[in-house]
Amino acid sequence: MRKLIVAAFVSLDGVMQAPGGPEEDISGDFHFGGWTAPYWDDASAQAIRDLFSQPFELVLGRHTYDIFASYWPRVPPESKNFVADKFNKVCKHVATHRPGTLDWQNSRALEGGIADAIRALKQKDGANLLTQGSGEVVRQLLAAGLVDELRLIILPVVLGHGKRLFGEDAQASAFTLAHSSTTDKGVLITRFERSGEVRTGTIGEG
Repeated sequence: MRKLIVAAFVSLDGVMQAPGGPEEDISGDFHFGGWTAPYWDDASAQAIRDLFSQPFELVLGRHTYDIFASYWPRVPPESKNFVADKFNKVCKHVATHRPGTLDWQNSRALEGGIADAIRALKQKDGANLLTQGSGEVVRQLLAAGLVDELRLIILPVVLGHGKRLFGEDAQASAFTLAHSSTTDKGVLITRFERSGEVRTGTIGEG
């Protein structure tokens, strides 16, 4: 069974909205679009390159899909942009009520409920499933307990409001820190693997 990997930029207070630019997502009166830019460096770029170096298929919400579809196919091939090359070629599974408008190559609409659709995809052979952005979809997948791995790039900034990675309905789960590194700008690059149920106890006993 293939894994579902959630990849996201998050602030210290868990916000994942509009990391890439001022106009990416201004809903909810969000004024901090592009909040990752001051912390971007070669180490962060390499982390993204490492993430996309392994075979994957994208799982996207419709809003993120539309942002990506308006940008990545228009990147000139001669620029040899690594992310554009990957995103344009891979299969893209999209949560949408408008399946007939998926014009980006290799795009497919998820059928039925998101959780059931992803469960079915995980059972099939193929590359791992990877989300990028798509906060609403991610929160539904976390609530359904379908996330196997978290690839979080955590930035040293508190945004105070905005769309967050985890909703209050996220399924309680334990994760193991499989990798971490820190950039010179204080960014934490992490990989967490799901390791079962949450265990509890009393500090100092046992």
